[in-house]
Amino acid sequence: MAKIHHIGLYVTDLEAARDFFQKYFGAEAGEMYENPRKGFRSYLLTFPEDSRLELMTREGVDSNKALGQCHISFSVGSKEAVDALTERLRHDGYEVFDGPRTTGDGYYESSIIGIDGNIIEITI
Repeated sequence: MAKIHHIGLYVTDLEAARDFFQKYFGAEAGEMYENPRKGFRSYLLTFPEDSRLELMTREGVDSNKALGQCHISFSVGSKEAVDALTERLRHDGYEVFDGPRTTGDGYYESSIIGIDGNIIEITI
């Protein structure tokens, strides 16, 4: 039904983190994504065998706010499946954190607050 699409990790130095994963783990970085309105920037790294890691930073990121927080993203195959699962989770009492929406870098996704406050992203 679903497969893990990527894991997201907040960092303070986006370029240093990108370089680390490229140098030591053979990752290939896509273009940097930036949302100036939110003060957010990220790189989506692809590793051999197509696993992915999203490195993220935002204005004011520090160890008391976002460092160490991760999100996990599940690919469910279609826009309709994103919408249906998001609504099912909402109906079952989970808070929809964001979306469903098309992001600035072209992904269709939603995010919910899951078990223990972890962010679960649902994407095509």
